[in-house]
Amino acid sequence: MTPIRAIPPYDWQALLRLIQTNFAYMEGRIDPPSSMHRLTAGAIARKAEEGEIWVIEDDHHPVACVFLTPREGALYIGKLTVATSHRGRGLARRLVEMAQTRAEALGLQLLELQSRIELVENHAAFASMGFELTGETAHPGFDRPTSLTFRKLLQ
Repeated sequence: MTPIRAIPPYDWQALLRLIQTNFAYMEGRIDPPSSMHRLTAGAIARKAEEGEIWVIEDDHHPVACVFLTPREGALYIGKLTVATSHRGRGLARRLVEMAQTRAEALGLQLLELQSRIELVENHAAFASMGFELTGETAHPGFDRPTSLTFRKLLQ
């Protein structure tokens, strides 16, 4: 299964369903709630124009995705998810490897992502892919850290 870049015309609604379904486990677990609740198919289409969205499909349906956005010196990884039915096959790792290839092509030396404080299993997965914890941030209105920042230095 090879990542492909999602470009118009793409079934943005199917991609939205993938994200909503796979981020649902965070409901009631993270505070504040996921930005996924504000995501629409139109917003995903705009993200594809502003940055890059890569998907892995099975039978022409998205089963994994990642949003990539160039930032100051880094390629930011967002909305990385794999359908429950396709976990354990290395698809998240494949998308991160593809993000590294894209970062290098863009002349960027870092991959960066954020993960909610509560999602410790994600922190372990990112560490296993070579990411290091580099900071904490708080969402507006919170007086405690709500997210952790992870970075991977590229060779």
